[in-house]
Amino acid sequence: MQVFKGAGVAIVTPMKDNEEVNYDKLEELINIQIDAGTDAIIIVGTTGEGSTLSMEEHRFTIKKAVEFVKGRIPVVAGTGSNCTKTAIQLTKEAEEDGADAALIVTPYYNKSTQEGLYQHYSRIADETKLPIIMYNVPGRTGTNILPETAARLIKDKENIVGVKDATANMAQSSKMMYLTDGKMDLYSGEDGLVVPLLSIGAVGVISVVSDVMPKEVHDMCQYWFDGKTEEAAKLQRYLLPMVDALFCEVNPIPVKNAMNMMGLSVGPLRAPLFDLTPEHREYLKGVLKDYGLIS
Repeated sequence: MQVFKGAGVAIVTPMKDNEEVNYDKLEELINIQIDAGTDAIIIVGTTGEGSTLSMEEHRFTIKKAVEFVKGRIPVVAGTGSNCTKTAIQLTKEAEEDGADAALIVTPYYNKSTQEGLYQHYSRIADETKLPIIMYNVPGRTGTNILPETAARLIKDKENIVGVKDATANMAQSSKMMYLTDGKMDLYSGEDGLVVPLLSIGAVGVISVVSDVMPKEVHDMCQYWFDGKTEEAAKLQRYLLPMVDALFCEVNPIPVKNAMNMMGLSVGPLRAPLFDLTPEHREYLKGVLKDYGLIS
């Protein structure tokens, strides 16, 4: 039940100047991604500012993404919450509105136990037929899905198919793959570690860098799948300065700024996210110039 293979973009949610969601711009961005070879659209996740969208906006943005994609590639909906009932509701709505899979972050702030995580994901899985990718990002949530818990969920729930791994812990990632006999769909949640994770059996990346360099991220993954490991490694190294720039402040502050600098007009951020510092703005501008993305 593999959701996708290759480069999925953690797409931004474009806003108008008044902070309403700009659906016309979203359609434009989705078409840019598909034309560049992106293999999946991940909508209203962390990069998509899902945490500051209303429930109504959240659902409608998923619905519009499905409409805009027109079945060309999978749409993965961010439907996580620190409330299990809310996560179930969001996931069921995404299923009703045509999403192909759900990306569900670990409950944040609550700091669930491992048994609590097992129960959280199990209850969601029991309420949907969508494939579920668990999203493990301890730096944001304060909670880490341990390899044993991930393996138990993969084994017990047919529609829990994988993990987006943003731990930057290669040993933990390797243990997850070991405990699942390599049958877990592992997606890198770290743009700087895509090729290393592919080397232990990952099937792709959910990428922020794809928002500004979609072809390169797609090609990096495809090179690996085609057995061109040196070309894949070379592209991984080439992208590292961009990775550093897009994470100079908390995501998605830098990537939205970068896209605006590139003329993509994705609009402002919603509070409590605010603009880049002047120092980081100049740094980001310099990196974009180095890659030839702005003049």
